[in-house]
Amino acid sequence: MTVETFVADVEDGMETELSRLGSSRALYAETGGEVVPETVLGAAATVELAAAETFEAYAEREDGDVATAFAEIAEEERDHYEAIVAELEGHEPGETPAIHRYLRECDGTAERVGAFVGRTVAADRSNEHLEGFFAGQGATELAELFAGMGADIDGQLERATTLLEDHCGDERACLERAMEAAEGAIEAAYGEYTDGLRELGVDPKPIC
Repeated sequence: MTVETFVADVEDGMETELSRLGSSRALYAETGGEVVPETVLGAAATVELAAAETFEAYAEREDGDVATAFAEIAEEERDHYEAIVAELEGHEPGETPAIHRYLRECDGTAERVGAFVGRTVAADRSNEHLEGFFAGQGATELAELFAGMGADIDGQLERATTLLEDHCGDERACLERAMEAAEGAIEAAYGEYTDGLRELGVDPKPIC
């Protein structure tokens, strides 16, 4: 495991979970079975608001370049939230997603950066499905909105790699702590996904 392969290693190691988190069943779970544009947008807005608040808190707990990076990411996430809410007639945020509850408990720079990678890889899969959902609905502007958010996610992963390089370098123990946090973040999201489907009477294991 190296900084250069870190993101790919996370994706490879958690491929099953990530595939399911990027499936149509994930939207079904997130919306309580109401997979319609307004409900999907509302769920997405809740996620973006939680992300903004998480990374604002990260910025306050860090200093230097790490704090600056998380502050910039928090601003991006708040921009995403506001762009989504602009498409809704009001928004009442739902419960904080499990992945963000997990991130907020991470202590230490390596752990926070690693958890950020896990969250961002998972967000990338989910965002791709959101883009496809709205494209399938013929909602071109909304599909383009999520495509733009996808580009921001790509940039966030590049920044995470830089943060890992600066903080961990080739120190294996540091990278291992980051990897554990990345996997823990994805596992938190996956646990919420499986619980949500079971509550709806759906087997969470098949991928579709």
